[in-house]
Amino acid sequence: MTTTATVRVVTPLLLAVSLTALLAATDVVPSSTSPTTAAPSSPSINGTSSTDLGPLLAFKAQISDPLGVLASSWTTNVSICHWARVSCGHRRPRVTALELPDVPLQGELTSHLGNLSFLSVLDLTNTSLVGSIPASLGRLRRLRSLLLSENGLSGAIPPSIGNVNELELLNLGSNNLSEGIPPELMQNQGSLLMIALHVNDLSGHIPPNLFNNTPLMWFINLGNNSLSGPIPHSVASLPLLEYLNLRGNHLSGVVPSAAFNMSRLQGLVLTQNSWSLTLSINSNKNNLTGPIPANGSFNLPMGNTFSFSGNNFAGRIPVGLSACPYLQTLSISYNYFVDVVPTWLAQLAYLDELFLGGNYLNGSIPAVFGNLTSLTSLDLSSNNLAGEIPAELGLLENLTYLHLTSNQLTGPIPSSLGNLSQRLDLHANKLFGPIPDSIGNLSELENIILSNNQLNSGIPVSLFQLGKLIQLNLSHNSFAGTLPNDLSGLKQADTIDLSSNVLLGSIPESFELTSLTTLDLSSNDISGTIPKFLANLTYLTALNLSYNRLEGQIPEGGVFSNITSESLIGNAALCGASKLGFSPCLQKSHSNSRLLKFLILAVTIAFVSALICIFLMIRRRHKNNIDASGQTPGDVMNHTVVTYHDLVRATDNFSNDNPLGVGSFRKVFKGQLSTVLDMQLEEATRSFDAECHALRMARHRNLIKVLNTCSNMDFKALVLQYMPNGSLEMPLHSDSRGHLGFHQRLDIIIDVSMAMEYLHHGHYEVVLHCDLKPSNVLFDENMTAHVADFGIAKLLLGDCNSMISASMPGTLGYMAPEYGSLGKASRKSDVFSFGIMLLEVFTAKRPKDPMFVGERSIRQWVHQAYPSKLSSVLDNRLLQDATSSTCELNYFLSPIFELGLLCTCDSPDQRMRMSNVVVTLKKMKNSYAKST
Repeated sequence: MTTTATVRVVTPLLLAVSLTALLAATDVVPSSTSPTTAAPSSPSINGTSSTDLGPLLAFKAQISDPLGVLASSWTTNVSICHWARVSCGHRRPRVTALELPDVPLQGELTSHLGNLSFLSVLDLTNTSLVGSIPASLGRLRRLRSLLLSENGLSGAIPPSIGNVNELELLNLGSNNLSEGIPPELMQNQGSLLMIALHVNDLSGHIPPNLFNNTPLMWFINLGNNSLSGPIPHSVASLPLLEYLNLRGNHLSGVVPSAAFNMSRLQGLVLTQNSWSLTLSINSNKNNLTGPIPANGSFNLPMGNTFSFSGNNFAGRIPVGLSACPYLQTLSISYNYFVDVVPTWLAQLAYLDELFLGGNYLNGSIPAVFGNLTSLTSLDLSSNNLAGEIPAELGLLENLTYLHLTSNQLTGPIPSSLGNLSQRLDLHANKLFGPIPDSIGNLSELENIILSNNQLNSGIPVSLFQLGKLIQLNLSHNSFAGTLPNDLSGLKQADTIDLSSNVLLGSIPESFELTSLTTLDLSSNDISGTIPKFLANLTYLTALNLSYNRLEGQIPEGGVFSNITSESLIGNAALCGASKLGFSPCLQKSHSNSRLLKFLILAVTIAFVSALICIFLMIRRRHKNNIDASGQTPGDVMNHTVVTYHDLVRATDNFSNDNPLGVGSFRKVFKGQLSTVLDMQLEEATRSFDAECHALRMARHRNLIKVLNTCSNMDFKALVLQYMPNGSLEMPLHSDSRGHLGFHQRLDIIIDVSMAMEYLHHGHYEVVLHCDLKPSNVLFDENMTAHVADFGIAKLLLGDCNSMISASMPGTLGYMAPEYGSLGKASRKSDVFSFGIMLLEVFTAKRPKDPMFVGERSIRQWVHQAYPSKLSSVLDNRLLQDATSSTCELNYFLSPIFELGLLCTCDSPDQRMRMSNVVVTLKKMKNSYAKST
């Protein structure tokens, strides 16, 4: 007599579930019926085999069964064949299947289960089991499916399971199993179809002969363990293998070449990346190397996902992949591929995900990618891609994820990108122009990251109404204007970073976003008070408001309880929070209003006020003396007496409403005729004397004119000609002061070069500036440039190679290497500063711009673009003005940027003399004038 039982069995020829479904839930295997071997009858109780009753009751005794699934039916007065989740043979009352998946049993497995000798299916998937796997399960010779995944089982895998020679499905994944994979595990497994040991803590090598006796094997998952060593070559010889997952281990060596010629293979996963679901050769843990098969050597017609990510593969992207017509996912991220982005990828009609980030790909993004109508995710980040983002990407109606960060992409953001719903990441490129209004229509978008570009204009109000947006990062751009009053639409926003722009106005009251954890508004021009409601945001833990124009009381509580001074620095008018170094806030009342005014004045002129009481002014301002001497107000050393009271009146009592700047040892105030130098440090006396000496002999149209001086032991003042049009810093880096055209910039840099030539070569007594930068270049009413600030001027005697030790620092970014590291200044160190400023004038990039990090500098950035791609580094405003073609533009830019590169050579000997710089620039101007 024979019996039959319902068992969960799969054969390679009668596969009843798709591979995709299996990958979504590895433990789900379709059911079918299959005969079992006949067995003699056993004594029974109530029609039940007493042999099977004991093991089941022992199993029940070891678990807690909190939902009572077994309590009502697992009783001795009912046949075990009628117990819940128990199946018996049709002709003989012997237990053939025990299936309790997803039932929270919460207990340990009993070794008595090894006595269910007719058992062919044991499915205890996701039942909260702990403890070890009983070795007695190796006695179940009829067992075909052993499914114990998603539990808390620990210890080693019993080698005895290798004795179950009819086993077809073995799934022990997602437990806490440790030690190695027993070599005996599959020594007698001629029928095994599937083995899954993924997400455990298995270690050691994969036994080299593990798969020698498994010709029917079609599914192997050993991913996310701690396995090491090579991939066994026996894996590549399995004729029916469709899926192999070895991701997230410590494997090394070469992928067996035979793996690329397995005609049934659909999935080879060696990666940790979540998007690799079927065919991958990648891992952040693995260290696989060796060649990828050359063109045409792929024989994987069923392959639908390739991923080579996170290894050491190099060379070109293998074009043989184009022979895989059903390819859906391709990931080669984070390797060493050097290539252009292949256009043949556009032929893969089923391509759904494309991940090529973290390589050395160059060239542009192919416009033919617009043909990949099934594409949902595109990642080309961290490469060397240039050119514009193709507008054709807007044709990809299914695209939800676009990641192009850390490239050299230029141009505007295409307005056609209107279908994204998850992530738009374009940061760290050279994109310019406004954010397209269409981006504000992406109501499903969750992440917008556009930081570290050259984007400008206002921020579209619609961006702040994206209800599903989690992250908004627009930092380090040139966005202007005010924040909208209504930000309440960002209901799910977690992070908002708008730092390092030129935003104005106050912080909107509607910033009260309950999900917000990070808010960064630093380095803008935001004014007003800090809203108290920020202290009430429960999840707000990171707040940065530094370097704005905020004033008034610093709120208490909430995020302000642990805030640091770095998050509020640069807001001089803030008060409170004495632990952070801010002054206490004073109560506004009639009785102390005079004291308040006095204290504000004292803070405003902190360096000057301490010395006012001992000022002994040298009177030089007598009109009769001026007339008698025949000197004009423009003479270098006017003998008119200037009193302290004259200076107070001229500067409105050194009012903070009329500041022009702060120098190394000075404060500069706007007055009718004067600027005042505040002396505090001991070195300032020597600095003042050097400056007076330099100015006494400086008579050049492009140097600032000194009108008067006064000096004693306690007070030093220079009275200089007022420059009504400010410094070069403003028009270069702010749209509010007008726009300098190409011709104007050339004239300015020529004016500066002539001033520096005069200081270096106009006298035997050489003057070094030591702090040349745009803020020290001032404009008169005719926009003629004047070099100013000789506060750390040094004098040299001798030839061009003379150097002196400079004890006073210059400005980072403009200092020559030898000056910054050794403190040695020479004429060539001034040439270096001039060269940096020349590059800044035509790129509108400060040398300390956030894009210049690590070893990357403004010089290196320009050098990479020289000579054929200089338009990519040119100030966008000049590009917009240009009517010439790119070739014509590069023709005029090339000699200018070449001069800047020559002036900024690391070696002082390779830098030009200022006298030669002037000649070169004047020739450029003549050439440009003739062409226009």
